[in-house]
Amino acid sequence: MNYILFDGPSRNSLLPFTYTRPVAEIRVGILTIREKWEKHLGCTTTTITEDYLAEKFPMVEMEENVMINASYLPNEALIEVVKGLKENQLILKGEDIIAFFTKEEQEDIDFDAFEAIEFKDDVLVIENTWDIFSKNADAIQEDFNLLTEDCSSQPISETNNVIAPENIFIEAGAKLEFVTLNASKGPIYIAKDAEIMEGALIRGPLALGEASVIKMGSKIYGPTTIGPFCKIGGEVSNSVIFGHSNKGHEGFLGDSVLGEWCNIGADTNNSNLKNNYAEVRLWDYETEGFAKTGLQFCGLMMGDHSKCGINTMFNTGTVIGVSANIFGPGFPRNFVPSFSWGGSAGFSTYLTKKAFEVAQIVMSRRGIEFDEQDQAILEYVFEETKKYRRE
Repeated sequence: MNYILFDGPSRNSLLPFTYTRPVAEIRVGILTIREKWEKHLGCTTTTITEDYLAEKFPMVEMEENVMINASYLPNEALIEVVKGLKENQLILKGEDIIAFFTKEEQEDIDFDAFEAIEFKDDVLVIENTWDIFSKNADAIQEDFNLLTEDCSSQPISETNNVIAPENIFIEAGAKLEFVTLNASKGPIYIAKDAEIMEGALIRGPLALGEASVIKMGSKIYGPTTIGPFCKIGGEVSNSVIFGHSNKGHEGFLGDSVLGEWCNIGADTNNSNLKNNYAEVRLWDYETEGFAKTGLQFCGLMMGDHSKCGINTMFNTGTVIGVSANIFGPGFPRNFVPSFSWGGSAGFSTYLTKKAFEVAQIVMSRRGIEFDEQDQAILEYVFEETKKYRRE
């Protein structure tokens, strides 16, 4: 069977992260959403997404296709129903279509002719940016169970101070000595070639990605996900960092999500609780205003390729777009459009020529090429977000 993940109605609610990726490439738990589906299904998947992303994330359509809403995270019960779909059947959760089986081309599909199967079991769904961190504990646990089944962890060195070692899994090549690991409140998963330096204090749930580093004396409170090839220091709580991003120094990051290729300057802090303890509102790209989250704790949402200088201060519920560069004293406003350059004193446009030069340097340091596809995507985002910038 050919499985295709589609963005679904939540795509715009997941901006700025979906400016540069399909919904399926969002990381929550240990794995990305695509990696979860492929692990459960035992096969590769492709994507239906925005036209400007389609060259980098193409769709492969065959005679028989099962289309899956990528906002839904797979579990055993859902996988069983998806694999059992027959032609012109669809799976519903409330009014949402989770998946459907079709032999028709996309423009010819008539859902009125489909037989609906109601899915009544619990399932995790990522509909808003804050779901990425607020549902991360459950996502880490589900991924931990999936990845560690019938597998053996590497031994934990005796130099480490460990609580609940049965909830800790270490892949080959990972290094950790003189570290405190407390997995009593949730699992700790350490991927291959990752390193936790001495003196770090880790409280699960935690997912540490391939070749990522937690630096000396860091304090990491779960549920936290650190994707592959990151460097993390200071204090981090209840946050998700997609990958290839750095927060290498002191400072607090809490109830937050960072995309890829972000850099947080030394002693940068974000607020995750308003002084009056009121509900946090976040910028909503669909309504172009600030929307209720239902959360008392909500910190920073930072899109890909964005960076901030030393001692930056972010207010509660701040949304930063793609390729923004923030610096200077005081609090920048709590919505910073993509390709903005500046801080509390004001912003100018961060021209693509300069932004691309930085992206090329940053990515080449990790042995990754900033190619024409990446450039075309960012050029599209630059034009798409022009209306938010004050030229």
